[in-house]
Amino acid sequence: MSKPAARDRLTDAALTLFDENGYEQTTVDDITRRAGLSRATFFRHYRSKDDVIFPDHDRMLAQVSERLLNSSHATALAAVSDAVRLVLLHYLSEGELARRRYALTSTVPALRDREIVSVARYQRLFRNFITDWMGDASESAALRAELMAASVVSAHNHVLRRWLRGECPDPVREVDEALGRVITLFTTPGGPGSTIAVFQSGQPVDALIPALRRLLDDDPQSR
Repeated sequence: MSKPAARDRLTDAALTLFDENGYEQTTVDDITRRAGLSRATFFRHYRSKDDVIFPDHDRMLAQVSERLLNSSHATALAAVSDAVRLVLLHYLSEGELARRRYALTSTVPALRDREIVSVARYQRLFRNFITDWMGDASESAALRAELMAASVVSAHNHVLRRWLRGECPDPVREVDEALGRVITLFTTPGGPGSTIAVFQSGQPVDALIPALRRLLDDDPQSR
């Protein structure tokens, strides 16, 4: 049987050492010794030990951006849903690795902070896409786009965390249902350009609903 690829060996060694000795106490040299590889090999794959823990967000953001850019005005909602599903499916494909990472980031504040920064990058990408899709430069539209993007990221993260905790047997179905709820929040009886979809960030969806309803009440198109 062939040996696992160098990147996989480094990841497994790092996570095992983080479990055994703690994240702060583990060095790059510890990781390379456990993996039986050199420092040069480590830095060919990772910039720091932090990078071992997180998925390749740069690559995933590029995939999300490409899916959004390849949509038309009429297919924008489908593109948002597909883009979110791309991210979810990546985590699902990692399986146990994603769960080990989640356990670690839940207990190390520095890693949790970095995860929050990564979430903000996705939210900004969705917000910019939604802003362009609405074609409205007003302050009210900017707030609407921000709330939509936050809800999109939030719906995704809510389902992802449930799966990571072993509480969600069918995350793809759940994320589709969560997105459907988000879409309803932003559906107004006006004409084109008044419906959009969104996902979950740091807050639960229920915490966002009052603000979303206030926004819709203030929107003349919703009357």
